[in-house]
Amino acid sequence: MVQAYILIQTEVGKASTVAEIISKIPGVIQAEDVTGPYDVIVRAQAETVDELGRLVVAKVQQVEGITRTLTCPVVHL
Repeated sequence: MVQAYILIQTEVGKASTVAEIISKIPGVIQAEDVTGPYDVIVRAQAETVDELGRLVVAKVQQVEGITRTLTCPVVHL
């Protein structure tokens, strides 16, 4: 299982709506509104890195109101 944090910037005033929509996507563990340089932080999981990539590109990035994402895979050192 591969997990990642997805840091999301949204249009002004869209963070809450974006987080709510993303939280319903299969593979998303948690989606939270935050303050700072990003507006929403998502924790997601998939079976493989390729599946995780498809989750981000095909589902998360398609949510209206998102302007930029940064995916940070979790590593176990």
